Amino acid sequence: MTRVLFPGSFDPIHNGHMEIVETAARLFEEVIVAAVHNPQKKPLFDLEERRAMLEECFDHLPNVRTTMFAKLVVELAKDEGADLIVKGLRAVSDFENELQMAQMNQAISGVHTLFIPSASKHSFLASKLIRELAGFGQRIDSMVPAPVAERLIERYQND
Repeated sequence: MTRVLFPGSFDPIHNGHMEIVETAARLFEEVIVAAVHNPQKKPLFDLEERRAMLEECFDHLPNVRTTMFAKLVVELAKDEGADLIVKGLRAVSDFENELQMAQMNQAISGVHTLFIPSASKHSFLASKLIRELAGFGQRIDSMVPAPVAERLIERYQND
């Protein structure tokens, strides 16, 4: 069985992330979507809120499961028995940073990274930009899954 790990902050998850996970779910027997706790960042949604959104977004994919983590990605990959780390690429600028990270991860753990490019219709999506748009009351429902759009609207209406 081939198991892959798709790590990220997913704050919030958007349609570009969905595309990568759905592609990986077609290619591999198991996909683990892992939201990171990064103490250097102040997230909009806490880990449990992100977990709930991820589970709702992927409930249609029986070979996808979610987890949370606060350690090196390669440590999680080892703990989960992942064969590969999967990363999505939007643009050439993503590749430069992700390639360096992939090479470092492979050097320290032996775990390889597989890059999956996003479709051009999702290449502009970034969680940071979606949070900003939602904060200004702009429509983001075409950029994120419905459960995420609902939570973003709720979050910013209550602020």
